[in-house]
Amino acid sequence: MQPAAANDVQVTDSGTGSFDQLLEASRRDLTGYCYRMLGAASEAEDAVQETMIKAWSRQESFAGQSSLRTWLFRIAHNVCVDMLRSPQRRARPMDLGPSTRTADAALGAPLMESVFVQPIPDERVIDTSGDPAVVAEARDTIRLAFVAALQHLPPLQRSVLILCEVLRWSAAEVATLLEVTTASVNSALQRARKTMAGYEPSASMPLEDPAHKDLLAKYLRAFEAYDMAALVSLLRDDVVLSMPPFNLWLRGPDDVRAWFVGEGRVCEGGRLVPLPVNGAGGFANYHLVEPGLWEPFALQVIETDGERIIGHHNFLYPDMFEAFGLPLVIDERDAQVADER
Repeated sequence: MQPAAANDVQVTDSGTGSFDQLLEASRRDLTGYCYRMLGAASEAEDAVQETMIKAWSRQESFAGQSSLRTWLFRIAHNVCVDMLRSPQRRARPMDLGPSTRTADAALGAPLMESVFVQPIPDERVIDTSGDPAVVAEARDTIRLAFVAALQHLPPLQRSVLILCEVLRWSAAEVATLLEVTTASVNSALQRARKTMAGYEPSASMPLEDPAHKDLLAKYLRAFEAYDMAALVSLLRDDVVLSMPPFNLWLRGPDDVRAWFVGEGRVCEGGRLVPLPVNGAGGFANYHLVEPGLWEPFALQVIETDGERIIGHHNFLYPDMFEAFGLPLVIDERDAQVADER
């Protein structure tokens, strides 16, 4: 993965090198950095917007002593650090306590949105149009498990790891950005790697792999038909089901099936819209309100090893659909009336 190339363009008063255009060209890379730092799409968007405002207001102070890229990322870094002053670390339900047997499962009260790592569409943080191998590598750096693991690092170590390991900046470049010594960067990177080694995510298969696409297609058909036998056949023995904003999570096909035929039966009749999210196959899950009418219910992140589903993560935040550019309703009532005639 190559770092943003905004520093390769000269800042001018007009034309392709205009300041506005350079800021906008940096948006995706900045969003990717801020998302990995903060663990939530909404906070990343807020951080980038504040970065843009600060950069615009300070453009006269940009003296060319560092690259425009370094200058912008320094602003973004400082914004993120300010936002990370809260002691609350975003996590996944699996990080908050043990799994529950379905027989004992109860959703309980929803927790605050700030408790959980939140999803983000792939195209908002990585370039999905490049070389497939590079895209697959980039997707690994926005997977839920990786982003959640990053939250265990102090801000400096987190920033250094993202910049060096994900965006491929040199230690000297990172030292300039963070205004520390190169030795400090290398030391922080070593400590960050040691911590992250304890949070290695499961191996995954690229989304473009035909076997992966076939698995997701089978899942879509099984879920919309609410065929539990077919759906369970797609699950690995250690599959995990989670449902933020609730900290309840389940493990294993038997408990997943029991949930979907029990309290989770509200999902029956739902419609799925494919959505590449967090480097995995994802779906927008629409709840059936009445025949021919579906409304937003949950964003699903379906993690697989290529042969089986290993993670079924449901983010029950229907208010996020608009921010993801998803329709706020699926209405086929007129078509159904026409068919009946």
